[in-house]
Amino acid sequence: MATHLLKGGVVVSGSGTKRADILIENNKIAAVGRNLRCAADAVTDVTGCILFPGFIDAHTHFDLDVAGTTTADNFYTGSRAALRGGTTTIIDFACPNKGESLHHGLELWHQKADGKTFCDYSFHMTIDDWNESIRAELPDMFAQGISSFKMYMTYPAMMVGDRDLYWALKELKSLGGICGVHCENAGVIDGMIAERKAAGELGPDSHPLTRPPYLEAEAVSRLLRIAQAAQCPVVIVHLTNREALREVEHARQRGQTVYVETCPQYLLLDESVYFNPDWSSAARYVCAPPIRAKEEQDALWKALRRGEIQTISTDHCSFTLAQKELGREDFTRIPGGLPGVETRGELIYSYGVARKRISAARMCRLLSENPAKLYGLFPRKGILRPGSDADIVVYDPGLSHVIEASDCVANVDYNPYEGFVTAGGIRQVWLNGRLCVHQGTVLDETPQGQFIARGKCSL
Repeated sequence: MATHLLKGGVVVSGSGTKRADILIENNKIAAVGRNLRCAADAVTDVTGCILFPGFIDAHTHFDLDVAGTTTADNFYTGSRAALRGGTTTIIDFACPNKGESLHHGLELWHQKADGKTFCDYSFHMTIDDWNESIRAELPDMFAQGISSFKMYMTYPAMMVGDRDLYWALKELKSLGGICGVHCENAGVIDGMIAERKAAGELGPDSHPLTRPPYLEAEAVSRLLRIAQAAQCPVVIVHLTNREALREVEHARQRGQTVYVETCPQYLLLDESVYFNPDWSSAARYVCAPPIRAKEEQDALWKALRRGEIQTISTDHCSFTLAQKELGREDFTRIPGGLPGVETRGELIYSYGVARKRISAARMCRLLSENPAKLYGLFPRKGILRPGSDADIVVYDPGLSHVIEASDCVANVDYNPYEGFVTAGGIRQVWLNGRLCVHQGTVLDETPQGQFIARGKCSL
């Protein structure tokens, strides 16, 4: 059996850091320890580098039909960008349309992803309809390795009402599933949009004004009361602001189990991007929930530091600038979403760890360990210990660089973090014991990712 020794690095776990070598045997980690003495087939000196478990992005949208177009990144290009950025596992959303079965949605997403994905992958199942047929399908979703689900409180094509949300959560609780929910008050948002349109205010600057943070907080509060009635744990996806965090705090004080995800755009960008007089420069940042006021960033970083937010995902949903032009005359027709899967690891290290907002161990929990536990991947993924998959990110603090769209491999012609300077960079990415990325180059152009059947939440 082939063996490879990574020697002299600093190994990160959710509980701390230690100087240690890592022995890889085929696709697994065989040993972790200081000054390992073994006859490895190959040795790589990683002295001065920080070794993280492969990052997990539990919120991506590849090959998704949105707003009359399809995301710029499919599973081939999106997962290749993810791997380059240190993400060795993604969990995408299988999205049947209303009236379609869960089985149909799962089969369709397998067709999109199987044999085309560079990193390992799994799916959440979107529930955008609720009836006896959907309920009856749920046990088989678990049998096929799908243990997490997604529901929306906004978007007419995808949202479910409060009654169906309650019933679905009760059923998922009985099966041991976990559900992430997009929280915004759809009715009031629609009313605000109608008012802006009637006033002829159709530019990108209307986008954040019609989706204010308090309408996200209201939906978070309502969801948590529904979850209280259903006695079901829930995940708040892409949370953006202090008021929503307060609602989570109140629910936890009541004894509820609530998990929270946020994204780099809410930590590093602010709503001034929407007020750029250049239409295209503003439109490229349209996403939902919108990017918030700058003062929200400190609240999110503090919550990360305290462990009140469990994961940082990207909500990677990319469109080209030409696709964004579809909403030139109407901001509601701008395809919503940002690229981010390629830059998340370097950004969180550079603007979190290097600036002492969070520790390396906290970063490990947020990007690796917690998502692995939350979505039934742990300890196969999310930790560097014997028996785990040899998914390893070798981070070199000496590889600082400027983020530029021209240097990225995602299938999109801009980067929302253009000009950001990193504190170091990713030197290597190992997936299942194979060196797949070195100094920014994806070494194998043949997709090698495999579908991972997942168990239940262990966080």
